[in-house]
Amino acid sequence: MNKYLAHSGVCSRRDAAILIKDGKVKVNALVVIEPGYKVQPGDSITANGKKVSPEKNLVYILLNKPKDYITTTDDPQKRKTVLDLIKTATTERVYPVGRLDRNTSGVLLITNDGDLAQKLTHPSNEVRKIYAATLDKPLDKKSFDQILKGVVLEDGPAPVDVLAYADMDDKTQIGIELHSGRNRIVRRIFEAVGYEVKHLDRVMFGGLTKKNVERGKFRFLTEKEVRNLKFFGKGKK
Repeated sequence: MNKYLAHSGVCSRRDAAILIKDGKVKVNALVVIEPGYKVQPGDSITANGKKVSPEKNLVYILLNKPKDYITTTDDPQKRKTVLDLIKTATTERVYPVGRLDRNTSGVLLITNDGDLAQKLTHPSNEVRKIYAATLDKPLDKKSFDQILKGVVLEDGPAPVDVLAYADMDDKTQIGIELHSGRNRIVRRIFEAVGYEVKHLDRVMFGGLTKKNVERGKFRFLTEKEVRNLKFFGKGKK
């Protein structure tokens, strides 16, 4: 069932499992709470009261997300969402892959390909992410080395692959590369050593960059980019 919902463009497989367990999915008007339910031909399925069916037309959109937009498909508080920015892109039901918090800008993938979304957000696939951070004060060498060594947060160790000063004359400007997709991970890493991130921009996600895409604008992925995302890591040992 969770795979069926993902193919229907409702959400990722992981989020679909939560939706099902929360009792928000019905099969033939009956609530189903088991994500492993086998969908049968002729089943009538609804999620959050809306009828769903597998998507035929897969869509892949790269958005250069601005600040003050939330990464969700719907917001009860009626705040601006990233889907407001791509209204003209497609009539298919699409959703963001992973999360960028409200005050973080940069590369965000939006799609209705549930299998790809699952792959890109699963921790075991270690999808590469690069951020440009502006701190409230210059990052000293002790803190720099501490972050590279690895800080431990409330939800476990937070390893960093690469850390660098973006400008040696302004050590508040930091580039950071990591694979984790945990909530607010970059901000929490700097907070752990006594710094506040004043501005955070994701400049790369899984090989995708915001090159030639203005803030608040979007473009469709090329066939090559989609292929690279689907088959990245196939040759990893």
